[in-house]
Amino acid sequence: MTDDLNAMGVFVAVAEAKGFRAAGDRLGVSASAVSQALRKLEEQLGVVLVQRTTRSVRLTAAGEQLYASVRPALEEVRTAVAAVGELSREPRGDVRLVIASGAEHFLRDEMLARFLAAHPHVTLDLAVSNETGDIVAKGYDAGIQLGEVIDRDMIAVPVSGELKLLVVGAPAYFARHKRPRHPRDLVEHECINWHRTPDAPAYRWEFTEHGRDFAVAVPTRVLTTDPVLLVRLARAGAGLAMVYEGQVRGELARRELVPVLEEFSTPFPGFYLYYPQRRHASPALRAFIEYLRSARAGSRANRARRAQPAR
Repeated sequence: MTDDLNAMGVFVAVAEAKGFRAAGDRLGVSASAVSQALRKLEEQLGVVLVQRTTRSVRLTAAGEQLYASVRPALEEVRTAVAAVGELSREPRGDVRLVIASGAEHFLRDEMLARFLAAHPHVTLDLAVSNETGDIVAKGYDAGIQLGEVIDRDMIAVPVSGELKLLVVGAPAYFARHKRPRHPRDLVEHECINWHRTPDAPAYRWEFTEHGRDFAVAVPTRVLTTDPVLLVRLARAGAGLAMVYEGQVRGELARRELVPVLEEFSTPFPGFYLYYPQRRHASPALRAFIEYLRSARAGSRANRARRAQPAR
């Protein structure tokens, strides 16, 4: 029975990693060991599960059918084993998260370091990606995404508080261009824009005026999927960018970037950690959720103390 589960685990790793070497890295074994285990499973089942090439592997029809059935079952086994491990009162196991671009800036290095120090038996596997879809089918325990795009059948836990988007530019840019006074003036500016994936359309910049929301299709000089590159180009004076306020707090304080059109920017619900209702959160994931909740509560308390007048 254990050998069967191990073989199925190897098969799922190959299906998700799309290669023997990558699957071996995930499992902590050699590529040849992965290949041998998969070939033994194919001989046992009497079918070919993957088509092998020199560069990658691809599931056959039989492999696709087996993966669709085995993946959820292995997740149930994993959850059950984790629940038994919880009896030791010490969370342990992996937490695999897919994090939307822009959300990673509130998961600061020191925050993650404190979580890892508090939970020495938990490991984190963090992927930054703007792709959406079935996170469970892709092998993730949970995701972090803007609340407005999360399906309603998901369990969603707020982790960032409200967010605000700002249009910013460098002093060097404004030395060459007049500052926009209204979002409609952006058509006369050079803009650095963002899109979720390479085949997705450019983001339409969103504003609010007199309680009415509207969007502007800005002229795009540079289009990128990388919000870090977007900020770097704006800081270098290449154009205007729309970014999360928290993402550029340091640049604003140092006057490397200057905000404009602030009166048209209003806060909106921020990032949420989410996972399917049909699936029980593992002890490791629950520990991570509670840690994020505690960190958020601590940040709110600190802001409230700073807002109090000195006595």
